[in-house]
Amino acid sequence: MSRLLPEINGPADLKDLDAAGLQQLAREIREELINTVAANGGHLAPNLGVVELTLALHRVFQTPRDKIIWDVGHQCYVHKLLTGRRPLFHTLRQSGGLSGFPRRQESAHDAFGTGHSSTSISAALGMALARDLKGGDHAVVAVIGDGAMTGGMAFEAMNHAGHLQKNLIVVLNDNEMSIAPNVGGLAEYLGRLRTDPMYSRGKEEIEQLLRRIPAIGPRVVKVVERLKDSLKYLVVPGMFFEELGFIYLGPIDGHNIQALINVFQQAAATRGPVLVHVRTRKGYGYAPAEANSGVFHGVGPFDVQTGRVIKKDGPPSYTEVFGRTLVELGQSEPEIVAITAAMPAGTGLDHFARAFPERFFDTGIAEQHAVTLGAGLAAEGLKPVVAVYSTFLQRAYDQVLHDVCLQQLPLTLAVDRGGLVGDDGATHHGVFDFAFLRSIPHMVIMAPKDENELRHMLKTALEYPGPAALRYPRGAGTGCPLTGKPAVLPFGRAEVLREGNDITLLAAGSMVSAAVKAAAVLEGLGISAAVINARFVKPLDDETITRYAMRTRRLVTMEEHVLAGGFGSAVLELLGDRGLRNIRVVRMGIPDEFIEHGTRDRLLARCGLTADAAVQNALLMLNAARRTGKKAGAGLPAGGVAGDGRR
Repeated sequence: MSRLLPEINGPADLKDLDAAGLQQLAREIREELINTVAANGGHLAPNLGVVELTLALHRVFQTPRDKIIWDVGHQCYVHKLLTGRRPLFHTLRQSGGLSGFPRRQESAHDAFGTGHSSTSISAALGMALARDLKGGDHAVVAVIGDGAMTGGMAFEAMNHAGHLQKNLIVVLNDNEMSIAPNVGGLAEYLGRLRTDPMYSRGKEEIEQLLRRIPAIGPRVVKVVERLKDSLKYLVVPGMFFEELGFIYLGPIDGHNIQALINVFQQAAATRGPVLVHVRTRKGYGYAPAEANSGVFHGVGPFDVQTGRVIKKDGPPSYTEVFGRTLVELGQSEPEIVAITAAMPAGTGLDHFARAFPERFFDTGIAEQHAVTLGAGLAAEGLKPVVAVYSTFLQRAYDQVLHDVCLQQLPLTLAVDRGGLVGDDGATHHGVFDFAFLRSIPHMVIMAPKDENELRHMLKTALEYPGPAALRYPRGAGTGCPLTGKPAVLPFGRAEVLREGNDITLLAAGSMVSAAVKAAAVLEGLGISAAVINARFVKPLDDETITRYAMRTRRLVTMEEHVLAGGFGSAVLELLGDRGLRNIRVVRMGIPDEFIEHGTRDRLLARCGLTADAAVQNALLMLNAARRTGKKAGAGLPAGGVAGDGRR
């Protein structure tokens, strides 16, 4: 039997396949998904679960004319295979290759770029409104998972869509049975009944007939309608959506291609907003992923035959150290409570959840609620820790500012994945947090040089009588020994790691180790470089920074963060406020652009955030001084010189 997948160059190629051909194609797609993700890593279980769903969508709708918006984008791999990107699929999540998420720049079939959840219905409604304003008649489809439906933005959009009554299709991909309970044969029967065109037509005809009979009149019609609706509430799982203004179709077996094609054809022919409830199974078709869909949701390289994830030996991750330290502190401090927005394992809070289940709260994908929930706990005398990825903390900016900082509440933000995260790319890099947090009054920001310092900073944050953020990177720590109990650090004080007289390397968080390496190289070249671990991004250690700035007259600031508004900018502000205008400053950080996906080491090198780049920046500064024939810093140009380390 010849393979079908190599012959699929676009959605139009699906139109001629019969039922057997579609089933064969589904098997081949699963094989391609498993082999590619096993080599590259990625989101396997969500994509295995939507193979038939994606085939049916592309069989019924015609992208790019029709618009399909994938919420979050964890489940877009099958869509990419069917829309002309199969020859490049082996480059998935690799530097210069296909993104792991939908991207408008990558294909006309990607109607909307995503990476954060709960946005699809809003975007789809906007596209439906634009279609109608321009006189179009194409379909607009949002595909959203039951997990993403926990985000408040999804319900805001549904409320608006139900009010506007525009033609819009929302496909609810329910893979955890969290929206409607499994009621067996009755649910299947009602699903068939509600998706049968005869049902909707028959219901309308009965209502019209009742209204035409004078003896019954409208009052009896209302009574019948009330009884009918009461029965629906008892037996129909979609009544919640109908009350929001949607026509509910389902639940549908998400692995039955023909049933999906039938319901999508009906949805396309229905006027107004429609919600199609599809039941799928994460990891479907690959036993290891079905058995452990959590691990295979986002997984690194693994062995296809055994399903065993290939793990590299090395020190524990910052996330792991944070999670275990919080448990350690929680044992003696019953006031500590922990909050996550649907990421207990990803943030390391699964340890705390097991140790203190009554003090652990998972809000679902609701970062805004998570932060204000923490604010309420803090207002009542507890010590809440909200653990959240940096990229997702962006979604709760107003809550941090208004609900926490304005009231000076003692809440700790454990900001995980601070910096470049690698293969997930621009939607997930946590490179804006220094800038948006340090502008808020009362906020304290710390960044550890290693995992042991992270432990002390967590203790410091919990003891601080106000809001504090602890920001640390993704991945393995430095391997330093975890010695002693977590202790409170001197507030607002930097750590001088190395003395020097020619130049000062001033680094925050993950860049401290690169600064130390650079100083060692410079020493071999006869250059004396001081190294300072900032520890605190806010407040800065005014005394230490100004003292070394005046001593060496040359500073290199280093941060795994955008240059605009970051740590280096804070240092320039400090020097300007102190009137130190003859200090030469080069800032090393991430340039003013969105950084694409690739390995973290490769991205750091691309952004010039390496020890070698620090050495080159130091040499350029020193050579510039020598060319002018002046001693260290004397009479150097006023103000700071910004750079991204790639010169």
